[in-house]
Amino acid sequence: MAEELTPETPDEAEEPIKQRKNGLYPGVSDELAENMKSGWADTELTGLAPIPQAAETAARRAALSARFPGERLVVPAGNLKTRSNDTEYAFRASTEYAYLTGDQTHDGVLVLEPVADGHEATIYLLPRSDRENGEFWLDGMGELWVGRRHSLAEAEQLLGIPAKDVRELTAALKEATGPVRAVRGHDAGIEAALTDKVTAERDEELRVFLSEARLVKDAFEIAELEKACASTARGFEDVVKVLDKAEATSERYIEGTFFLRARVEGNDVGYGSICAAGPHACTLHWVRNDGAVRPGDLLLLDAGVETTELYTADVTRTLPINGRYTDVQRKIYDAVYEAQEAGIAAVKPGAAYRDFHDAAQRVLAEKLVEWGLVEGPVERVLELGLQRRWTLHGTGHMLGMDVHDCAAARTEAYVDTTLEPGMCLTVEPGLYFQADDLTVPEEYRGIGVRIEDDILVTEDGNRNLSDQLPRRSDEVEAWMAALKG
Repeated sequence: MAEELTPETPDEAEEPIKQRKNGLYPGVSDELAENMKSGWADTELTGLAPIPQAAETAARRAALSARFPGERLVVPAGNLKTRSNDTEYAFRASTEYAYLTGDQTHDGVLVLEPVADGHEATIYLLPRSDRENGEFWLDGMGELWVGRRHSLAEAEQLLGIPAKDVRELTAALKEATGPVRAVRGHDAGIEAALTDKVTAERDEELRVFLSEARLVKDAFEIAELEKACASTARGFEDVVKVLDKAEATSERYIEGTFFLRARVEGNDVGYGSICAAGPHACTLHWVRNDGAVRPGDLLLLDAGVETTELYTADVTRTLPINGRYTDVQRKIYDAVYEAQEAGIAAVKPGAAYRDFHDAAQRVLAEKLVEWGLVEGPVERVLELGLQRRWTLHGTGHMLGMDVHDCAAARTEAYVDTTLEPGMCLTVEPGLYFQADDLTVPEEYRGIGVRIEDDILVTEDGNRNLSDQLPRRSDEVEAWMAALKG
């Protein structure tokens, strides 16, 4: 990794680049600095087509404007975060900002200024790096170091929003008057500029509104979720094809294999992949992925591709590493499958959100009573929550730009609401028998099974967006055999 030019003294590092003299940079002569200013072709892009979701982002901004008339609304993308010393984590724009703009560049800020008939939107961005003052090659964020940014004019064409230089925004916000709301937690500089103009309560109302606005997906979002699920299915196929290599290495091989598909077809994985082999499957969020992959064990793979527009799938399959379930594994797997079938059947418009969880939990409780692991009747088990020793988690959650989407929504708008077309949620029951659980037969210990699919509520029921992957145990075995050739 190349090391950028640095000032000679710490004090000089604080001086803006436009004020620095060439002599402050080792090896940069006046002649070289002058030479670098000229001889560059004009690369400004014109006639750019709007981004595919421009109409949808405009509609989302209009809904936001209608909810908070007469108030200035500030929604930042966020800043780069240091990983170590002078390297940064890969940037991922805040969900709220990307949802409202379609833009994903760091340091961007959307501002809705109140006007007589609503709001005027402006997007504040970093312009292209300056060639006259040497920023483009002397600054570590210059375009010869990190790549070309869109010009403000280009951004306006793409996003359909007037664009201005974000470096002028903090001063303007400090001078602004009137009520202001901001999405917090992404840009400390913006928050500092607004410190005496906002309140936590008012800002939380903005965050909650933007979370609840995503409960029902528009056509663009549904298409993105379909794309995410299709890529995820291909990622699972990739993993099955290399299970023999994973056996020779570790769960990391599985993680890396799926990540390759995510990066080739999308932006990234939507969350840390859970590649849990053997008893690791009983750890709900096993993301260390450093364990052995052994024939005869199960692999619980919980992973999702995030598309380039930041919509993620969230799918789980529990696979026999050698291609065949043992009798005990099949018994537990089929119980979870039956519970998932009941949960999916409960997803339909007009149903209570909690119905699919209750339906799946009832099946699991029935199985636990049938197997003698807990004393019935089933109603007693459910009333006391006794099944949770082995089921542990809820049966699903909303899905979208965040894997646990709409998380700031009010209880009455989310878990206490009724389902309606356009909502997308996961259905993911599981049974987990810990390796040290002395209350279950020894043959159960260390077996964890979860089956998870992404379910879209439709006008007449539901549609499984991740149905490219088999779920029934015999179908899983046949699918694996075909992929392994």
